[in-house]
This record gives sequence, structure tokens and C-alpha cells, in this order.
Amino acid sequence: MVKQVEAAVEKIVVGLLADSGLELVDVEYAKERDWYLRVFIDKPEGIGIEDCQQLSERLETELDRQNTIPESYILEVSSPGLDRVLRKERDFVRETGKMVDVSLYEPCNGTKLLTGKLAAFDGKTLTLESLPAIAIEKIAQVRLHIDI
Repeated sequence: MVKQVEAAVEKIVVGLLADSGLELVDVEYAKERDWYLRVFIDKPEGIGIEDCQQLSERLETELDRQNTIPESYILEVSSPGLDRVLRKERDFVRETGKMVDVSLYEPCNGTKLLTGKLAAFDGKTLTLESLPAIAIEKIAQVRLHIDI
């Protein structure tokens, strides 16, 4: 059910964002104490609260009209943040050349966390500069790296 809701919401959001200059980054539907529907959006110059508010209002109306989600839920529309998670191929393409943190399911050379410049992504493997390619199934998560 979760994947179906996420796919349905993604389709609606893409339609709502057409010609807006905004990009859908991710949709997450998760049960915590309550059900949460989180929609992450961005644009090259960054998003503001107004962008989130406008999409939230339009999306809420459309979700209610289509009766997309049967349960009660909390809708959150926000930026993916500076340390955004890379999930889709377009994320990897856009962020090629930037520093990323790669979390592995199992240790490789004694570590489960690699940091390096994203050199390539072909859908099956991810390559960090100066390191061998890593199979996608070995990767738990990839985030943009933040230097503090």
C-alpha cells in the first residue's frame, strides 16, 4: 500500500509542479505514531516557505478530491535539506562531481561509511573518485556531504 500511495502522490505532484520551476525530489509515506505524507521539493535557487505553502494547499485539495489516501495523515511539504538523500537516477546525475556520504549495509575495508566525490552512476553501480565502483545493492543510502 505504501508504494502505491507514494506513486499516486508523485504523479499528482508532478502535474501540480508543471511549469512552476519547482522539482519533485521525493515522496515518502510512512507510519510513525500517525501516518505522514512527506513531499520534498526544490528549485535551483532554493525554495521558500511560500513555495511549500502553495504546493501544500493545492496538493491537499487534489488528494481530497481524488480520495487518494484512505487513512488520516499529516501532510508535510518541505525542502530536502542540505544533506539531501540521493535516490533517483536524476539525483545522481545532477549531483555528479559533488561530495557524498555513502552508507553501506556491510563493512568494506573495515568501514560502512565512505565519503568522496561522486564520479559516476550507471543505475547498477556508483563510483566515487579514486575508488572502485560499488554495486547499488550494497548501498544503504547516499547523501550529499556537508563540510562543517
